[in-house]
Amino acid sequence: MRVDGSEQADVANLEKVEHVVVLMLENRSFDHMLGYLSLNGGRPDIDGLRPEFANEYQGRIYPVHHLDTTTVDVDPDHSASAVDVQIADGTMGGFAASLAATLVSRGIQDGDPALVMGYYDGDDVPVYDHLAEEFAVCDRWFSPVPGATWPNRLYSLCGRAAGSRDDPPPHLPPLYHQPSFVRHLDARSVSWRWYSFDPSTLRLADAHYTLGHHHQFAYFSKAGLSWKARLEVRINAKAASFLEDAAAGTLPSVSWIDPAFTSFNPLGFPANDDHPPADIKDGQDLVLAVYDALAASPQWDSSLLVIAYDEHGGFFDHLVPPEATDDDPETFGRYGVRVPAIIVSPWVEPRSVSKTLFDHTSIIKTILLRFCPEALDDPQRRRWTFRRRDVGHPRYLGARVAHANHLGELLTRTSPRQAPARDALLRAAAARATDQARTGDPTTDRREPATQQHNELQRRILAATRELTNRGHPAGAP
Repeated sequence: MRVDGSEQADVANLEKVEHVVVLMLENRSFDHMLGYLSLNGGRPDIDGLRPEFANEYQGRIYPVHHLDTTTVDVDPDHSASAVDVQIADGTMGGFAASLAATLVSRGIQDGDPALVMGYYDGDDVPVYDHLAEEFAVCDRWFSPVPGATWPNRLYSLCGRAAGSRDDPPPHLPPLYHQPSFVRHLDARSVSWRWYSFDPSTLRLADAHYTLGHHHQFAYFSKAGLSWKARLEVRINAKAASFLEDAAAGTLPSVSWIDPAFTSFNPLGFPANDDHPPADIKDGQDLVLAVYDALAASPQWDSSLLVIAYDEHGGFFDHLVPPEATDDDPETFGRYGVRVPAIIVSPWVEPRSVSKTLFDHTSIIKTILLRFCPEALDDPQRRRWTFRRRDVGHPRYLGARVAHANHLGELLTRTSPRQAPARDALLRAAAARATDQARTGDPTTDRREPATQQHNELQRRILAATRELTNRGHPAGAP
């Protein structure tokens, strides 16, 4: 890959990083989670909410407003057709109308379309409030696809989707055959590990990793595993967990963390992916656990943490998604709705804001540019690459990755800085855990999956889990 001009300095900045950690959560928009930063004169440098923002539907005005609960019972529609309604030809005026149609289709009589115009503030998302103050917010980070979960997650792993902006039909588990960027890491012996609570998204996206490779998959934490589960989880004995690897200073070059998509995972954690109806307080606890583990790690000085969301989940954002360079411009020629993104590193200046256009393929671009830049070579290499039909061989990742901006521009410090104090956040999280234990933590008496009400994502995760087991994946393994 050729690099010209001032970009050389940005690429050189990536050499400061030896360990990239990615945490991708679910279904929230930028304005919904971080838009509050610009209100009341707090952070005018961030392109967030303004009091006059509103949607109109059937003669009623639905203004943006603070939500009084950290859980939402309704999962707004974020299928391709629904997102088209929400974007409303670039007016961003169809979010309330979209939710109103969803409420009618689901027979919900007392639902309020105003829900999708709601936002959280610093009291609701204290970890993000801290990280926005101490590190960098990207306020031009768009989801790759104006559509559903799996196309967006495929772009984050593979640089393209599977021909559709929607998830597969409900009767089909989300198992794909898309070559991921991880193949390039393997081909060049770059270390990586996928940490999760449920079956890993990489196993669902890239068929080469559907089975086996157990030493490269691990749980986020082993602390919640019962003795029985420990015996049942047949993974390499040397495989620890993210928390253990971070504490020991043994994190690989690339770590990807999947949140708990379900509340019936082997670790006993509540769903903490922020997908409605998950409580975003659980998501904040997860982000804090990742951040604190990395900040306390011997590898802190050489680390880069990317926190992002797969897509906006149907919640309001005011920025119009721009056009995107893509190999399939007819289907994927426009980005999806903007999502929250925070970059954490000792090489990032406090209170930074990036106005650069990013999407999830920027993660791939950053990782490959740092560890195997030849994977980004001219597409002419595809004539050689595609002659190799052996399973698991790397594939050229396409125009979206090639044109993506990388994160080197944010790593501007000439020396790493100490991790900021986070004692207050840790005390608050510990107090919440104590309160849950005293009042009856739902994770200590988890019901069987069949008796729970699952959101659409959880139903698909369950279907994929069953299919993996049928194909021979060890029960309970990540």
